Amino acid sequence: MTTPDLDRPEVRDLGDRYGIFVDASDVPAGFTQYVEHTEEDGTRVRIFPHTEVGEAFSGQGLASTLVREALDDSIASGWRIVPVCPYVKRWIDRHTGYEEHVVSATGKHLRALRGSMNGSTP
Repeated sequence: MTTPDLDRPEVRDLGDRYGIFVDASDVPAGFTQYVEHTEEDGTRVRIFPHTEVGEAFSGQGLASTLVREALDDSIASGWRIVPVCPYVKRWIDRHTGYEEHVVSATGKHLRALRGSMNGSTP
């Protein structure tokens, strides 16, 4: 396995977020959070509320790589995407082929987010 770097970053699913790594430090250069939620009809969604890349890595395309790989992995695992994060929303708008996997945010999704921040499931 090669050590990730800025030219070959590594995106990992960390359980409640995807992190992007650019060195061997095991400290992510950025992350995009998600909350998993199952709709009443059984549809599984991942709600993406926040994406952040460290200021030292700004402007190097890491956020785009991070979001692309997080969405691709989520979709491949059978999740629909609920983009609440403004960056994730813009990214989807600019890249074809993702809109068919998107579910518009509803009050239930926002309550699921609040519940996850409070440590409970709505």
